[in-house]
Amino acid sequence: MAGPEGDRLLHVNMTDQTTSFEDFPAEWKLLGGRGLSAKILNRDCDPTCDPLGADNVLVMAPGVLSGTTAPTSGRISIGCKSPLTGGIKEANAGGNPGQHLMKLGIRAIVVKGQPADADKRYGLRIDEGNVSVVEADDYKGMWNYASCEKLLEGESKNASAISIGPAGELQLAGASVACTDQDQERRPARHAARGGVGAVMGSKGLKWVLIDPGKAKTRQPASKDFNKQNKAYSQEYLEGPQMFKHGTSSVVPMANMLNTFVYKNRTEGQSPDVETLDGARIVESFEERGGGMHNCMTGCIVKCSNIVHDTDGKYKTSALEFETLTLLGASCAIKTFDEVAELDRLCDEVGLDTIETGGAIAILMDAGQMEWGDSDGAIQLLKDIAEGTDRGKMIGNGAVATGKGTGHKRVPHGRGQAIPAWDPRPLKATGVTYAAGPMGADHTAGLVVNPGLGPDEYAQASQECQIVNMVCDSSGFCQFISPTLTLMANYYSLLYGEDVTPEQLGDQGWECLEDEWKFNSAAGWKDEDNGLSECLVDEGIGPDNAMKFDVSLDIINQSKVRFAPRPELYTARASG
Repeated sequence: MAGPEGDRLLHVNMTDQTTSFEDFPAEWKLLGGRGLSAKILNRDCDPTCDPLGADNVLVMAPGVLSGTTAPTSGRISIGCKSPLTGGIKEANAGGNPGQHLMKLGIRAIVVKGQPADADKRYGLRIDEGNVSVVEADDYKGMWNYASCEKLLEGESKNASAISIGPAGELQLAGASVACTDQDQERRPARHAARGGVGAVMGSKGLKWVLIDPGKAKTRQPASKDFNKQNKAYSQEYLEGPQMFKHGTSSVVPMANMLNTFVYKNRTEGQSPDVETLDGARIVESFEERGGGMHNCMTGCIVKCSNIVHDTDGKYKTSALEFETLTLLGASCAIKTFDEVAELDRLCDEVGLDTIETGGAIAILMDAGQMEWGDSDGAIQLLKDIAEGTDRGKMIGNGAVATGKGTGHKRVPHGRGQAIPAWDPRPLKATGVTYAAGPMGADHTAGLVVNPGLGPDEYAQASQECQIVNMVCDSSGFCQFISPTLTLMANYYSLLYGEDVTPEQLGDQGWECLEDEWKFNSAAGWKDEDNGLSECLVDEGIGPDNAMKFDVSLDIINQSKVRFAPRPELYTARASG
């Protein structure tokens, strides 16, 4: 199978600020995003390296379908060795940078080394005819919105940016990487948030990446039927139930019912403030305040991103999602979506994962070092992170660091990473993903929202979802458009003009999971350590506190041994 003509890997050496290109390997033709990142990291990165040292490798990889006309397909994966988990990590984001890189034939940016002077800041400029590393000291310490506004001023309207805020520059383990959206304002509101990828970008001295695709054309498929597939799938989606018509915030009532709208650092599964945190209140605000639903990337038909305005009708943040409403809201006993919106905006500005940060603040509150529901205190705390105070650094380094710093024992995590909103006690197959998956506690790696499964089903349900989500995160499709392996195989076939089967993609997804487990094993992970923190095993939630993560290690580790693929695997939809 021939490699795509002209496609390349862009190598960036931050030690001497040089760049070079490598022809894209033909054997990786069907790989993008997360799967491609895993291949590059296994090839180029020492798994035993210091995550914040020169030997770590930062990968920015668009999906295979990014840059094409496939609907909702322009996402990008940011990969590295994680300073939180100590293993391989991929965090996924929307916005337009992934689309723009692929239009330029850049299948991944591979960043290595670090400057001798840790105080220096650099930017990477990419356009149709030139790639260069430039000095960016005048952006040092800038918050993401101001930084991207300054960067994009005077640039082409088509340009997009990838950036970090002060948390990334301070190399805090909860730091995120921001991507600008497709709106006229090009806001840095789309974050590859999990695992501390922003800290690794900061350790490279890289403040931002500017991408201008110029007049580069959309990637052209081999088959004319590609556009017919686009029309058919878009129609199918738009005529369907559209679960995310009002964004992920709309699932708050269902999550509360399932005991996974967690309250006060997960001591309870339901919040008494569910009504004021419900995404329906955000939708109701649109008529009076303005705002509304929009698409974060060009070509998205899902439009799950809510633009939230404050009580004065001024833009505050986008998108205010279920995970953020849970971790920065309910889990901290913060009562209203407006309070959470302020915290969400600050996380985007400073460059922080709202899940990790919310988990850390809830631990601080649970430890008695901050009042439950103190949104003003939480706002100040996020500002302190940008200032690099000791307490701010503790929170910015995440849940486990906050547990150690406070001496508090209830620290809900998996492999050092804060548990997402979807709780593993009512959703035990999802807990298996957290406990044994290569990403640690990350719901986007394999979310199974089915509380009715039996113990003999947990491992296989988790494994199948992990395979589908791996391929989805490699394809460039957003999980919210719910693609199946069958659909993605058809798209690949039409793109390349060669037969690609669902079975082939299922095998590829499993191989990429094995790549990640291989990296983690070399980094020191052991299967006997697969599991979740004791508080999730010992402390129950729900009726009579009966829901506990009581899944045996044998069942957890079954998810790492491939089950015979069932026909349902190829029609299962990606979920996140």
